[in-house]
Amino acid sequence: MRASLPAEKPEDQKLNSQRKAAMYFEGGYTYSNFLMNMIAIFAFVVWFWLLVVVFGDLFRRHDISGWGKALWVIVLVLFSYLAILAYLITQGRGMTERNAQQAQQTRDELRRTVGFSVADEITKLDQLKKSGLITDDEFQRLRARLV
Repeated sequence: MRASLPAEKPEDQKLNSQRKAAMYFEGGYTYSNFLMNMIAIFAFVVWFWLLVVVFGDLFRRHDISGWGKALWVIVLVLFSYLAILAYLITQGRGMTERNAQQAQQTRDELRRTVGFSVADEITKLDQLKKSGLITDDEFQRLRARLV
């Protein structure tokens, strides 16, 4: 036969719920608890941001195969923090180069869309030089930068 447990009294239920609440805030909710929560939230946001950056770089890459990408994804899922650090350490320079290349492609595409031309810019620089707003040295430097 099964022995039945006596039903809890309402006072006991209230006491149990208070004990559970006290367990979460052992010693009260102090400034140090608040500070630790803020640090934990900050660490989570930074980790999530780095995870998005790493996944974005990983899937934009053309220099590794699908198997290499799959392996990195598995490692990133299983060992998140260490894998993110490992990827940043081993692939940091490549990430920088790929980001610079992507930015240059975006700038070139924007110039084609807007209608930017080097000849127009040199004409504008020539007008600025004639009006006296820029010196000869500045004109030469800016013209060399355009060409």
